[in-house]
Amino acid sequence: MSAFAAACAARFGDRARAEAPLAPFTTLRVGGVAEVLLDAHGEGEVIDALQLAAAHGVAVTLLGGGSNALVSDAGIRGLVLRCRRGAIRAEDDGVRAEAAATINGLVRHCIGHGLAGLEAWAGTPGNVGGGICGNAHFQGRLLSEHVISVRLASRDGACVVEVPTAEMDFGYDRSRVQRSGEVVISALFRVVPGEPEALRETARASLAFRKRTQPLHLPSAGCFFQNPDPARDPLPPGMLASAGALIDRAGMRGARLGGAQVSTVHANFLVNTGGATAADFDRLARSCVERVQELFGVRLREEIARLGPWPQGKP
Repeated sequence: MSAFAAACAARFGDRARAEAPLAPFTTLRVGGVAEVLLDAHGEGEVIDALQLAAAHGVAVTLLGGGSNALVSDAGIRGLVLRCRRGAIRAEDDGVRAEAAATINGLVRHCIGHGLAGLEAWAGTPGNVGGGICGNAHFQGRLLSEHVISVRLASRDGACVVEVPTAEMDFGYDRSRVQRSGEVVISALFRVVPGEPEALRETARASLAFRKRTQPLHLPSAGCFFQNPDPARDPLPPGMLASAGALIDRAGMRGARLGGAQVSTVHANFLVNTGGATAADFDRLARSCVERVQELFGVRLREEIARLGPWPQGKP
């Protein structure tokens, strides 16, 4: 056991695991092992873990809820940090959710307390930290539209700041933490009073839409590619600005490499049909990118985060 792994075990007990398989903790169910995998409970432990890693000169990778991520078969060296048991609480001007809180848990909390604004996000995978980092989107709306401010920690855990939305550099699949390396500790969400049963009805409609249009019966990372920006990527006449539509029109719906397949339900979902490896998804993604570019001249860009070493980089 490395000195860092021993230090983690001394501080966090059996929630710090050396050479731990990561596949069970990702929604794609693929990936190698973590040098050290830690389940941190609450804001204080997240900051303690960041400080401990910095003191040992160890790199930190945030896994969160394991959605929207493709972990390399080679695994991840250093510390892989999973934030767990995130609290949700009312504040004077909104609802604060710690990074570890699931987006679904936040939606349920708001509905149960008669607070409106987030009910349409029912069924969104992952946790608040990941949703803020990648600025989750659904049916043309961005999660950042509901955010008042975000509490961020520096990568070494030495500094914690509250950042207003205007300074978060939010955009489509984008936030400032992707370039700054800061760690989301919590976010304050804007809500208004609402009638719980009406909010539940909106949540049920959102869930029903997802069930009709997404392959929820198979492991996936959610949408794999960003929708193209027509201003940057001119589209064929009559083509929607949709990565799924481009992949479908390119004849890739249902295409399979190993255990990875382009979903027959939604072509922007790559699914694990059983026994897939990260390499299978890498090869299938590259095939989608190459085929779409060859036929339509549009370069698809990945929405998912690749974690661990990828010798060829992104496609």
